Amino acid sequence: MQVILKADVKGHGKKGDLVNASDGYAKNYLIPKGLAVVADKSSINVLEGQKSAAAFHKNQEKQQAQELAEKLNSITVNFKAKAGDNGKLFGSITSKDVSEQIKMQHHLIVDKKKLVLPDGIKVLGVTNVQVKVYPEITATVKVNVVAE
Repeated sequence: MQVILKADVKGHGKKGDLVNASDGYAKNYLIPKGLAVVADKSSINVLEGQKSAAAFHKNQEKQQAQELAEKLNSITVNFKAKAGDNGKLFGSITSKDVSEQIKMQHHLIVDKKKLVLPDGIKVLGVTNVQVKVYPEITATVKVNVVAE
């Protein structure tokens, strides 16, 4: 019997999959527990509609991420910080600081977790910071640090 899974079922498939299950297993376990529905024409059409809608939304997200990456590649974020004579900062500039300055200076929202800045910025000058905008899409933001 063909059924459409409404939840992940170990050994059979993931939510939204069209799978073959034995008649007894489907009628006595999957359907009564609400884990699956019988795969008739109307439920298959609904499933296809949901999959096409999900693909459309994913494509839209990817397109928006690409546009954001293009904007981020063209901006420079400026910081003023106290530094010693040798050019080292007192403290460091973290990904949270960079995210806030991008929002304040350029009105773009970037999550601090998407910035690749493991140790922070600890020296004066221009530093390139990678931003993971979307899987497979990255951008580079220039961060310019000058002494106060």
